[in-house]
Amino acid sequence: MNPSLANSVWLAGCLPAHVQFQRATKRVAATQEAILRRILRANAGTEFGRAHDFPSMRSTCDYQQRVQLCDYDDYAVMIQRIAAGEQNVLTSDPVCLFEPTSGSSSAEKWISYNRSLQYEFQAGIRAWIADLFRHDPSLMCGQAFWSVSPALSHERKTSAGIPIGFDEDAAYLGGWQKHFVNSVMAVPSAVRGIADMATFRYVTLLFLIRSRSLKLVSIWNPAFFSLLLAPIREYGEALAHDLEHGTITTNTAIPGILRCALQPEPGRAKELRSTLRLCTAAEMHAQLWPALKLLSCWTDANSAIPAQHLASLIPQAKIQGKGLIATEGFVSFPLHGYEGSALAICSHFLEFLPTDAAGSCDSKYPQLAHQLEGGQRYTVVLTTGGGLYRYQLHDLIVVVGRFHECPLIRFLGRESYISDWFGEKLNEAHVAGILRDVFDSLGLSPEFAMIACEPNPPEPGYVFYVESSATDETLHRAAAGVEAGLLENYHYRYARQLRQLSPLRVFRTNGAVESYLNVKNKRGQRTGAIKQLALDARGDWSSIFRGEFLGETVSAANSQ
Repeated sequence: MNPSLANSVWLAGCLPAHVQFQRATKRVAATQEAILRRILRANAGTEFGRAHDFPSMRSTCDYQQRVQLCDYDDYAVMIQRIAAGEQNVLTSDPVCLFEPTSGSSSAEKWISYNRSLQYEFQAGIRAWIADLFRHDPSLMCGQAFWSVSPALSHERKTSAGIPIGFDEDAAYLGGWQKHFVNSVMAVPSAVRGIADMATFRYVTLLFLIRSRSLKLVSIWNPAFFSLLLAPIREYGEALAHDLEHGTITTNTAIPGILRCALQPEPGRAKELRSTLRLCTAAEMHAQLWPALKLLSCWTDANSAIPAQHLASLIPQAKIQGKGLIATEGFVSFPLHGYEGSALAICSHFLEFLPTDAAGSCDSKYPQLAHQLEGGQRYTVVLTTGGGLYRYQLHDLIVVVGRFHECPLIRFLGRESYISDWFGEKLNEAHVAGILRDVFDSLGLSPEFAMIACEPNPPEPGYVFYVESSATDETLHRAAAGVEAGLLENYHYRYARQLRQLSPLRVFRTNGAVESYLNVKNKRGQRTGAIKQLALDARGDWSSIFRGEFLGETVSAANSQ
């Protein structure tokens, strides 16, 4: 289907959600109250609704008093029962599938997806798409690349036959929207059926290079796309050959539909060979995709560094931050011309727990969307049509402005992700802030940066893993700044004083992003949706990353 026609039809379908959101921004309190009433009314007859007496609730205050703040563990047994086939446990709307969480901070969890939750996601997605296309109609005139993550495992189902995981990345759009997205995809969704990672990357690149009209790239992790582009020179002649002959050269089995999708394109093959002679990756990408205008990806917290790197690789395109979207719910989306991202006030019922700079959370006085204050930090609490009630997302945000009455937010990091081997209690959001401040002060933009503990004797301690072309001296200066920031944490400082932890060391890595993603892949997380954290609780990264420790420990640490 012609991209302009397909995207125009898609935009027309998104406009009602856009209008609804625009109206809601002028009556946030009433909009949110109506969403809560809808969820309670729909699920009043469920086991959870009866236990908490949903029918008698008359106000938000009633709801907050009778339903306690929850984490995943509070729902785990009920979700297992639903997976075994029980109905009407958390929602009256039957569960269509379970989506595994793709967060980096815990083992796999299953989030129940039903029509109600999908509708709530669509409300946010449609409002974003309408805002995007209305402010830049040229984006509708070409193809798009919507994150295609490899499936990594065979199809899974629960004991009751409920699918585990979407069969394709566009599936959360639902129905006819999925059809129109697929019709303008530069890379067919069938590519995700390729299990071998090297073959997956090669075939993805082949289809991307075929698309000279590529206008929009929508991914999650910016490092995911950087890695996809990295082997263009290595694969160059093979790619040109396959473009010229309409073939796919690989020793790995791939879906037959992909071979049928290719036609000989000798002109594009010639253009690729010419492009390979250019000096820099940025020059190559600009010539291969001259129409590419927008990269949509995570840009906040520890994704800021890989997003900056991706921006340098695609100079012809603008980067737009994704907003805060989790497996459990759709929290915010970007608005053209505004800082941060707008709360998706037409999706779920939202609450916020005030949080101080040290990460301490005030759960006694939850705030509603219309009550948020500029500059204040909060953690997010969701109530969704998917059966999560007062669910603590543990994502830390800061309010950066307003669009009418609707707060604009920025994601800061994971509020509750802690590394605690020796009582040091390091918080991921705090570490992300330290790295950001240190890099800003030194003008550094590393391709990868992370702190993790090496707990093994004789000298356990934290390691600053960094991939950068900066000098050893500069990296030691950066590590000194990081160590100084860590020492502001009372528990870390105490563990250092007791010599339970040795001073921070520097490990210069090579190919760290790929190694990091491979480790997370083995835990069942989708490549394109992995969030790179500033702090990791795993204790063996020096045996996983390629590279070396630099010299001795840093001066700020030695002063302790």
